[in-house]
Amino acid sequence: MRLEENLSAAHLRLDGVHIENLAWTDCITRYDRAHTFFYCDPPYWETEGYGVPFEFDQYIRMAELASTVKGKVMISLNDHPDIRRVFADLYIEKVDIEYSLGNRHGSGAQRGELIITNYDPHNGTGGLF
Repeated sequence: MRLEENLSAAHLRLDGVHIENLAWTDCITRYDRAHTFFYCDPPYWETEGYGVPFEFDQYIRMAELASTVKGKVMISLNDHPDIRRVFADLYIEKVDIEYSLGNRHGSGAQRGELIITNYDPHNGTGGLF
């Protein structure tokens, strides 16, 4: 009975959502509209374990697109000087995140993460939340 409720809730939540299997640049270009919200979660710069090539020029392209699209963009990335430099023309906010996944001792590791947007999330009109 609970599974049926969960599926029904998921169905309602995802109604109207588009899921694509495209390169991220193609997806943004195809769906860019004033009412579109893009959340980008690229691999963290200079970290291991993603198994997907993501060269630095893609971060540069992401910053360029975020600065020029009609829609709103939110990007989460690790706090790294190179990332701060590339996205310097956008709104950058540092947040502290506690990662507990894979930690056998119960206490998570604290890391700085950047939330980067092409709108001011604190001005009362640009934020989505």
